[in-house]
Amino acid sequence: MSKTKPFYISKKEVYDAFLKVKKRKGAPGIDGQTIEDFEKDLKSNLYKIWNRMSSGSYFPPSFKQVEIPKSDGGIRRLGIPTISDRVAQTVAKVKIEKIVDPIFHKDSYGYRPNKSALDAVAITRKRCWKSNWVIDLDIKGFFDNLSHSLILKAIRHHIKEDWIILYVERWLTASIQLEDGSKIEKDKGTPQGGVVSPVISNLFMHYAFDMWMSKTHSNIPFARFADDCVAHCKSYGEAQIVLESIRKRLNECGLELHPGKTKIVYCKDDDRGGDFPICKFDFLGYGFRARRSKNKWGKHFINFTPAISDRAAKNIRKEIRSWKLHLRSDKGLEDLAHMFNRKVWGWINYYGKFYKSAMYPSLRNIERFLILWVTRKYKRLRRHRRRAKFMLGKIAKQNPRLFAHWIMGLRSPVE
Repeated sequence: MSKTKPFYISKKEVYDAFLKVKKRKGAPGIDGQTIEDFEKDLKSNLYKIWNRMSSGSYFPPSFKQVEIPKSDGGIRRLGIPTISDRVAQTVAKVKIEKIVDPIFHKDSYGYRPNKSALDAVAITRKRCWKSNWVIDLDIKGFFDNLSHSLILKAIRHHIKEDWIILYVERWLTASIQLEDGSKIEKDKGTPQGGVVSPVISNLFMHYAFDMWMSKTHSNIPFARFADDCVAHCKSYGEAQIVLESIRKRLNECGLELHPGKTKIVYCKDDDRGGDFPICKFDFLGYGFRARRSKNKWGKHFINFTPAISDRAAKNIRKEIRSWKLHLRSDKGLEDLAHMFNRKVWGWINYYGKFYKSAMYPSLRNIERFLILWVTRKYKRLRRHRRRAKFMLGKIAKQNPRLFAHWIMGLRSPVE
């Protein structure tokens, strides 16, 4: 590195950051440049990033705003950085994460090495069995409302490298470019889609919520994944007090609980009598409610436990319909399996972790469309769905590992 550069950032760090960006892929930013375009002049592009970051002259371009429909009818606004900016942010993110992740709370699960959403679901499941009441927290516009001053205060407390502080501040204040080309300047929030956004939002919540809960309500266990959070209480009265305390704390930090989505839930099961208007909640794609279960002796009982949420199941069915399998008569079965198995395995590995059978009805839609595919692929079976089902069942019996849902046993019978 040249001695004239005010900041030490190695070229290897920049190259390693590019490899991470390439692995994650992702959509292009406002310049329209793809990973493939970036690689055409890779050496020069990486040098420009290194040179500007090392000299203090790197200024991030605007984030490209993309609106994604939410399952509840709302809109999620993502801020997509350019490929170059993604590399630059990754350089900083790796440094920040190494410093701050070790100090994070054990029940902070979002965007952390060796932590997952399924870990959060698992611990929440256990705690619902121990405590009768759950506070289901929903923060309104979390990423859009994070205080820049509080983020930078936390960053300065932990990070001693000036270039990281400089660029985090520039990323926080970078403008958002809308679809019509106009730009919005920001005085709060961090783009949901930015590479550094997850780690700095975690650092914000570490002080705004996690450590505050540990000090103020040390007897209240909780699990947090970014802005999704649940806390467990022994009584309804305790839950009311804790919820109001959390509301005030988040308000002090510039955040607001969603009045219609934040609620107190009763974990009703065989051992918990009485009535309460809210006896279920969703957390990280899982629906927690009373379900019929079977113990190791074969006896059935009602258990408060998670399974794929109704919303997640609906989204799976919607995506399966969007594949239009029955119209792909130009493809073979192997082609279809190759096209969609990876996605299906992702669903199975995530939603099949708890109460796996709840996801079966959604996955059976794949088989229904495959049967329709057979009737369009083979003219002799055009009006014979029963024979098409039989034919597909024979293929499944011969090659049961062709489709992911066949391995699960969700295939057409041969009789």
